[in-house]
Amino acid sequence: MFGTELTTNEILILIIGFVGQSLFFMRFFVQWLYSEKHKRSLIPTAFWYFSLGGSSLLLIYAIIRRDPVFMVGQSTGFIIYIRNLFLISRERREKRAAEQAETPLDQK
Repeated sequence: MFGTELTTNEILILIIGFVGQSLFFMRFFVQWLYSEKHKRSLIPTAFWYFSLGGSSLLLIYAIIRRDPVFMVGQSTGFIIYIRNLFLISRERREKRAAEQAETPLDQK
């Protein structure tokens, strides 16, 4: 694909693919901004682990297929997935610390 001239149809397919991938990415971007605003992830933790796993496998697939649309699309989500897992972890730590602080001394 990269070593030869692209036909008009191939260029059109690439444009459609990149636009589709951009729309797919925006759902994560909007959710990320929403989580940043609230300083916590508002999606179940498993969503982020499946996102990391699925994205990793799709990136491998895209590299094997030499598909630039999926390579770009699957490689950009990692920051958002990891950031949300960090926010979830921090929230859990803060919740545990708050619970321990509220526990009376005779129960510690």
